[in-house]
Order: sequence, then C-alpha cells, then structure tokens
Amino acid sequence: MSDNDKLTDKELELVRNFRLIDDPFFNIFFADSPREVEYILRIILDKPDLNVLEVQTQKSVENIFGRSVRFDVFATDSQGKLYNIEVQRADAGATQLRARYNSSMLDYRTLKKGSDFDNLPETFVIFITENDVLKEGRLIYHIERVIKESGNSFGDRTNIIYVNGSYRDDSELGKLMQDFFCRQPDKMNHTQLAARAKFLKYEEGVEKNMSYKDLVREIFKDELEQKAAEVTVKTRKETLLDDIRSLMETMNLTAETAMNALKVSPELRKELLPLI
Repeated sequence: MSDNDKLTDKELELVRNFRLIDDPFFNIFFADSPREVEYILRIILDKPDLNVLEVQTQKSVENIFGRSVRFDVFATDSQGKLYNIEVQRADAGATQLRARYNSSMLDYRTLKKGSDFDNLPETFVIFITENDVLKEGRLIYHIERVIKESGNSFGDRTNIIYVNGSYRDDSELGKLMQDFFCRQPDKMNHTQLAARAKFLKYEEGVEKNMSYKDLVREIFKDELEQKAAEVTVKTRKETLLDDIRSLMETMNLTAETAMNALKVSPELRKELLPLI
C-alpha cells in the first residue's frame, strides 16, 4: 500500500472511535462475515444452533413500482430463513411503518413469478436502536401478527424485532448491546466480536480494508461541506447587514423599513435586529 493510500492520523482516530451502532462501521464489520452475523443472531433470537450461510451488506432491493430499500445486513440461514438487520441511531429511522415496509420488501424479492405462496420463507426484520423507540422499557420487543379474538398466532411467518440499545443488564443480549456502544475492543464482553473489532481498528485490517479510505474521506468531505455551507450563510448575513445599514444611512430609514424593502423573513429579522 502506498503512502497515499494510508489513512492519516486524524482518519485513524475517526476509525478507532467507531462503534458497532454506527452504521458505517457496522457495515464494514459484518461485510462477508457470516460467522459474526450468526453470532449476534444466535444471541438476539436465543437460537444457539442457528447457522448463517450467506451475508450481504448494503443489499439493495429495487422496486419498479415505488420506493426501493437498502438493507444494512441481509442474511440467509441453513433453513432458508431471511434476516434483515438494521442499526438506527435516530428514532425516525426505525419507525413501525419502516419495519413494515422492510418486511414487505423481503417478501417482494423472494417469491418468483408463478411460485406458490407456501414457498415464502420465514423472515425477520431486526432493528438495533440507540434509544428505546417503542418506549416500554424493554430490552427486546418481538412483534408478530396475532388473531385479535383468540390471541393465537396468525402464522404468516413474519417477525419484526426491536432491540433497545439503551438497555443495560447482565444477560447475553444486554452485554451484546454494551458491546455495540463500546469504542475499545479490549473492553467488549464478547471475545469473538472484540477480536474482529481489534483487527479492523488496530491491526492489519485497518490498512487492508480499503472501504475505510472512501468511508472516512466521505465523512470528512461532508464535514468540510457543512463548514463551507455555514461560512456561506454567515457571509450572506453579513452582506445583508451591510445592505440594511446602507439603506438606513442613505435613505434615513428605520431598521424595520429597510428590512421590508429587502424582503427579509421574520425569522431572519429576529436574528439580525440585535446586530444592527
């Protein structure tokens, strides 16, 4: 690897501060890693014999009739069951309707034309969230369709699961959530996950994984663009202030009249008036 391809110290610091709950690191961590996906699914679903065969990250499912989706992690197990795992730091990204749509898109990509509906596999949409999105104070929420009158399962083989990342206890799932928010591999509870995190952050994985290069530079690009936008807004306000003061001086206008002439919005007036 050439020096130009190596991450700078600032970029390395950003990488080493990533957590599993952070979407960019989550996708790098589980890319082409069925054993790690299998590991967390066994804990979340309490199924120690679950075997994951295939994993794809950032899996796009195109919808020619409407909105397409991109799954953070898409996995298939040895029984043909399908899993969509999403990490969401913002509550708005893990709404009940988003879960419903993701579940429908798992079905959309599965059943081929002319196939029998009985061929639909069991599906799981799993949201790992930074906050308690459903606000019942639980570590995990299992959502399945039931027959309202009897409480019996509807049996459509769809499952939606929310894991509350803000919950902390000594269960394996609680410890897993602690690991999702841990920046330092040597402080993680689960050694298998800690080993991969250490490899990707501190060992040869950090240099071999070229996804980091594009990732961190895109993040810094966004940061620079945001700062540039802030500077542009500040410059526009300063120019507007100069125009208001000029009108007040040359035409003997009040601040309000000058701002009326320049069509300054009410929100901006409140901000500019103390500066005039």
